[in-house]
Amino acid sequence: MIDKSFKDHSVASVVTAASFGFVVVQLDVTIVNVALPAIARSLGAGISELQWVVDAYSLVFAVLLLTAGVVGDHFGSRRAYLAGFWVFALASLGCGLSTDATTLIIARALQGIGAALLVPSSLSILNHASGHDRALRARMVGLWTAAGGVSIAAGPIVGGLLLGWFGWRTIFLVNLPICAFAMILTMKVTPKAEVPERQRSLDPVGQILAILALTGLVGAVIEARPLGLTHPLVLGGFAMAVLSGIGFIMVEHRSKAPMLPLEFFSRPNFTPATLFGIVANMTYYGVIFVLSLYLQQVKGWSPAISGLAFLPLTGGFIISNMISGAVVARWGSRPPMVIGGLIGAIGFALLATLNEHSNYLAMLAPFILIPGGMGLGVPAMTTAILGSVERQSSGVASAVLNTARQAAGAIGVALFGALAGGDQIVSGLRLSAMISVVLVLFGAVLAAVGMHAHKAEGAQKA
Repeated sequence: MIDKSFKDHSVASVVTAASFGFVVVQLDVTIVNVALPAIARSLGAGISELQWVVDAYSLVFAVLLLTAGVVGDHFGSRRAYLAGFWVFALASLGCGLSTDATTLIIARALQGIGAALLVPSSLSILNHASGHDRALRARMVGLWTAAGGVSIAAGPIVGGLLLGWFGWRTIFLVNLPICAFAMILTMKVTPKAEVPERQRSLDPVGQILAILALTGLVGAVIEARPLGLTHPLVLGGFAMAVLSGIGFIMVEHRSKAPMLPLEFFSRPNFTPATLFGIVANMTYYGVIFVLSLYLQQVKGWSPAISGLAFLPLTGGFIISNMISGAVVARWGSRPPMVIGGLIGAIGFALLATLNEHSNYLAMLAPFILIPGGMGLGVPAMTTAILGSVERQSSGVASAVLNTARQAAGAIGVALFGALAGGDQIVSGLRLSAMISVVLVLFGAVLAAVGMHAHKAEGAQKA
C-alpha cells in the first residue's frame, strides 16, 4: 500500500514525478553523443575535449552522488529533488549558450551537480511512497527504470533529430521545459512538509575524501590516453584516488555517524547488486560512445539517421524494464539479473562481428539484445539495493549504487574511447564489444552465486 503521506495521489502520479528527474539525467548521458562531430566543428574541439564534454558531466555526477544522497536524507528528498531541477535547468541553459569548448565543459560539470541531486532523491521519493510493500516497490522501480532506460536509448534519436533540424545547442535547451514541468508536478504530488525520519550526519571529512578519491580515479583514466600512463598528472590522479580511498574507509569505519555505513556491504544482495551496476554502465555507456563515432565517421551517416538507427534500443528498454518489474515482484532480483546479463552478453558478442562494410541488419540484433538484457537486470538490481536497507537510508544507498554506476560509465567512455581513437574506430568497437562480453558474463555469474533468494530482499525497517 502506498505510504499515507502520499495517499491523495495515485501511484502513477508519484512515479511520473520521480521519473522526470531520472529522464533528464539519463537523456543527457547519451543525447550529446550524436552531436559530438557538430560540436567539434562549431567549437573547434579535439577528441580529448569531446571526451571531457561527455565525462565532465559523468564525473561530477559520480563524485557528488554520495554527498547528494546524504543531503537528501538530511534535508528531505523533496527539497533535494527540486533543487536538483533548478541547478540542472540553469546549467543546461549555460550549455546551450556556450561559445567555446571550455565553457561547454564547465556547464556540463554544473549539469552533473544537478543530476547528482536528482537521482538519489527521486529513488528516495519512490521508496518512501511504497511504504513496506515490496511488490509495489518493485513495480515502481521498474517503471522508474523504464523511463530512464527509454531516455538513454532515445537520447541519440532525439539528439539526432534536434541536431538535424535546429542545431546542437537545442539538445541542451530542450531540458528547460522538461525541468519546469517536472518541478510543477513534483510540488503537486509529493508531501509539502516532508521531514526526514532521521537526519543523517553530513560527515564533511568523509565527503571530501570520497570526492577526491573519485575525481582522482576517473580523471586519471580519462587523461591516461592523451597524456600517457606515466605522466605526472595521471600518476598523481591514481595516487590521490588510492590515498583518499583508504582515508575514506578509515574515517567511515571510525565515525559514529558515517555518511556511508560500511556495514551496507555486508547486507544480503547489496554488494553483488552494486557490482552488477558497475558492469552494466561501464559496458553500455562505453560502447554507445564508440558506436556514435562508428555510425557517423565510419559509415558516414548523418546525425539524424544515426539517431534513428538507435531506435531499437528504445523498444528494447521499454519492454525489458516493464517485464523486469513484474518478474522481480514475483521471483525476486536474482533471475532477471542472471538472464539479463546472459542476453546482454550475446548482444555484445554480435556487436563484435561488425566491420566497416556491415549493413544495418547486422546491427539490429545487438541493438535489441543489449538493451533487452540490461533493461531486464537494472530494475532488479535497483530493487535489491533499496530492499536491503532501511527506508531512512534509501537516499545514501541509492547514491552508493549510482555513484558506482556513473563512475563506471565515465571510465567506460574513457577506456573504450581510447581504444577507438584515431583511425581505430572499427577495431576499437570490436575490442570494446568483446571486453563487454567478458564483463557482462561476470556480472551474470556474480548475480547467480552472490544474490540471495527472493525473501532475502527483506522488508525494510521503518
